[in-house]
Amino acid sequence: MPTQSKNRLLLIDDDKSLGQLLQEYLEIEGFRLDLAPNGATGIQKADKQYELILLDVMMPDMNGFEVLKHIRQSGNKTPILMLTAKGDEMDRVLGLELGADDYLPKPYSHRELVARIRALIRRSHIDADDAPKHIQLDLNSVHLDTATHTVKVNDVLLEFTTTEFRVLQALMQEAGSVVDKNALNIAALGRPIELYDRSIDMHVSNLRKKIAQVAGDDPKIRTIRGVGYLFVTGASDS
Repeated sequence: MPTQSKNRLLLIDDDKSLGQLLQEYLEIEGFRLDLAPNGATGIQKADKQYELILLDVMMPDMNGFEVLKHIRQSGNKTPILMLTAKGDEMDRVLGLELGADDYLPKPYSHRELVARIRALIRRSHIDADDAPKHIQLDLNSVHLDTATHTVKVNDVLLEFTTTEFRVLQALMQEAGSVVDKNALNIAALGRPIELYDRSIDMHVSNLRKKIAQVAGDDPKIRTIRGVGYLFVTGASDS
């Protein structure tokens, strides 16, 4: 992943008037916003130094999901905030499955957009600040290493997004105890959970699917209905 340039953002959206409006507003908020008017240009620009990428779903020729898939398959782990249609949960679910960090439904207020941007950037800065504190967690055949930002399950290296990695780390650090969804949301996305927000549920679902590819039916993460999730440490937890 390229070295991040402070307060520099990328918007991939074919709506040029919206892009120019956001450029002006975000400049007031202390950000520099570069524009990519289509998916192909967005993929090319995403290799540059950005703290965060704003990605619209509805674009001609190449939609936001295709762009997201290309960016993540290239190994780029820059935080990505998807801009989705209001009420279209399938867009949100698919975006999170493909590696988006968070989503914001349209129409949104500029204040809410800035709050989401700051939360994701703040979370990524915390990760950078914590990097010297080398943490290795080895539980239930899952090995997590914060120095290399890697996860191995049964000695097989798995690819996780930055947000998935944060969720897994938070669960493993509290292994054997329930971690509520709000705490996971703050740990992974840098913001409290909102009403009807299923972001954390989807990130946990992605974790389970990837781990199951290696571990099979061996449960690593349990759902505690109405509360949150628990990382299983042994037979007594399952």
